[in-house]
Amino acid sequence: MEIPKTIIKLRERRDVAMLGGGVKRIDEQHAKGKMTARERVNLLVDPDSFEEFDLFVTHNCSNFGMDKQKFAGDGVVTGCATINERVVYIFAQDFTVFGGSLSKTYSDKICKIMDMALKNGCPVIGLNDSGGARIQEGIDALAGYAEIFWRNVMASGVIPQISAILGPCAGGAVYSPAITDFVIMDQQNSYMFVTGPKVVKTVLNETVSTSDLGGAAVHASKSGVAQFISNDEREALMLIRKLLSYLPSNNLEDPPYLPPSDPIDRACPELVDLIPENPNKPYDILDVIHAIVDDGEFLEVARSFAQNVVVGFARMNGYPVGIFANQPKVLAGVLDIDASIKGARFVRFCDSFNIPLIVLEDVPGFLPGTNQEHNGIIRNGAKLLYAFAEATVPKITVILRKAYGGAYCVMNSRHMRADLVYAWPSAEIAVMGPKGAVEVIFRKEAMDSEDPKAVLAQREEEYREHFANPFRAAEKGYIDDIIEPQRTRFRLIRALEMLANKKDSIPPRKHGNIPL
Repeated sequence: MEIPKTIIKLRERRDVAMLGGGVKRIDEQHAKGKMTARERVNLLVDPDSFEEFDLFVTHNCSNFGMDKQKFAGDGVVTGCATINERVVYIFAQDFTVFGGSLSKTYSDKICKIMDMALKNGCPVIGLNDSGGARIQEGIDALAGYAEIFWRNVMASGVIPQISAILGPCAGGAVYSPAITDFVIMDQQNSYMFVTGPKVVKTVLNETVSTSDLGGAAVHASKSGVAQFISNDEREALMLIRKLLSYLPSNNLEDPPYLPPSDPIDRACPELVDLIPENPNKPYDILDVIHAIVDDGEFLEVARSFAQNVVVGFARMNGYPVGIFANQPKVLAGVLDIDASIKGARFVRFCDSFNIPLIVLEDVPGFLPGTNQEHNGIIRNGAKLLYAFAEATVPKITVILRKAYGGAYCVMNSRHMRADLVYAWPSAEIAVMGPKGAVEVIFRKEAMDSEDPKAVLAQREEEYREHFANPFRAAEKGYIDDIIEPQRTRFRLIRALEMLANKKDSIPPRKHGNIPL
C-alpha cells in the first residue's frame, strides 16, 4: 500500500524536529561530553515509554530577526513517561537550540506538563541545560520564568520535584531548581549562579572561575544547593531513578513497598561494642545505619554538606524510611547552622510525602561560638525544632550515646511528640555533660578543698553514675524502653508496623511561620 503524502510529510517534519538545533550543534554537544535532551530522556525512562508533547511548537518572537530563526520544539523537550512503571512528567532543556535559552513559548511547554503532573499526581523531573532567559524576548522571557516558579511553589509538598543540572544554569533560571525537592549536579559540565564571573569581576573586582563560583563541588559542600553530585550525566540520571524508588508519586499516596529479602529479626551483633567506652571517642554513624536497614542499602542525601549530621533514605522490612542521625566523627555530631537547615528541610520533605522518620541520636549540643551566634544559630536551630514538632508521620528516636541540653529536646524527643523513644544502655541523657555539670554544681566545693581536681573528678564520676545514663529518663517515662543494640533493627521494624496507621494533625491554619 502506498503511503499517503501527508504521512510522508509528517515523518519528514518529525525527523527534522527530532534533530533540535541540527546535526552540527548535536556534534558540538557531544564534543563537550554532553548528551542531547532526547538522549538524556531516553536513558532516564523505561524503554519506549516516552510520549513527547508539543514537538512542533515554535517561538513567536520577531525582534532582532528572530522570526527568521525558528526550530521545532523551541529548545525544550517535554512529555510523560514511566520510570520503574510509574508515570512521571519530564522536561529536558535542549542546548542545541539557542543555547537552551528560555522563551515564553518554551516556558508554556514546561508549565503545561507541570499542570498535568499536578492534576494526575505524578512527579516532575527537570533536566536543566540552559543559558538562561532568551534576551531577544525581554519581559516575555521573564514572565515565562515567573510562571514556572509559581508552579514550583504550588507543587511543593504535593508531588515530588527533582532537578538535574547537566550544563549551565544561571540568572533567574537557578530559582526553579532551588524550589524543587532535590538538585543533582553533574560535576563535569554543570554550574549554577545568579551572576557569572564577569559580573562579579565588574561589580566587585573579584576574580573567580566558573567552577569556583558555582560548580557542583561548591554547591554540594558549601552552599547546600545540591543534594547529590554525580561523576557524569549517566550517573545523574540513574540517581534520579534510585531516588524515585523511595518516593510516592504524590502526597496522598504511601511510599512504594518492595518485598524484602532481609529478615525482620536479623540481629546486628556488630553494634554491641560499637560505642567506645571513652565518651569522647568518635565512631561512624554509617556503621549503625548500614547494620539496621534492609540489605545495608542507604541513599545518603547532601553527603558533602554539614557532615556532622547524616540524612537519607533506606528501607525497613521493604518500606521506605527517612533517617536523620548525628555523625560523631565530624564535630562530635553537634548541631550547627548548616546541620539544622539540612535536617529541617529533610524532615519537612519526609513529612510532606508520608515517609516515616527514624532518628539516631548522639548529640553533645549546639556548636558554640561568636560565628554561630552572629550568623543565627538560634533562628536556624529553631528550624529543626519546628520541623520535628510539625511532622505528623511516624517518628521514632533511638538515643545511642549523648543527648544533652537543648539539642536533646530538638532531636525528636518525647516532649516534641515522638511516637517512640528508645535508648541503648550507653545513652547519656542530661542537661550537659558530666564534666561541665560538676564544674557548675560543685565549683565552690572544689575551690574550698585542698585538691580541687580530685574533688571534681570524684563528683564527675558520681554524676555520670546517677545522671549520665538512660535509667533516669526511663523511670520518668521519657523513653519507652532501653534496648540491646543488636536488637535495634527488629525493634524499629516492630515499631513501624505498630505505627503504620498513625493519624495525627496540627491545628487548622493557612500555614505556620517557620523562623526562616
